Amino acid sequence: MNKEKTQKKSWFKGLSAEFKKIIWPDKVTLAKQTVAVVSVSVVMGIIIAIIDFLAQHGVDFLVGL
Repeated sequence: MNKEKTQKKSWFKGLSAEFKKIIWPDKVTLAKQTVAVVSVSVVMGIIIAIIDFLAQHGVDFLVGL
């Protein structure tokens, strides 16, 4: 039982040490990265919608023959 408590304490100490190594972004960097992710997501969504539209009309054309 004591060994289990020691392992838990050791695990939490390791977790704490790893969290201290994290370099958190500042607000400007976070804002730029957020804008980049949202922009790429919107562009990719539009591209996928266009491909889907073209594929659907292509299938409709082939089935209509």
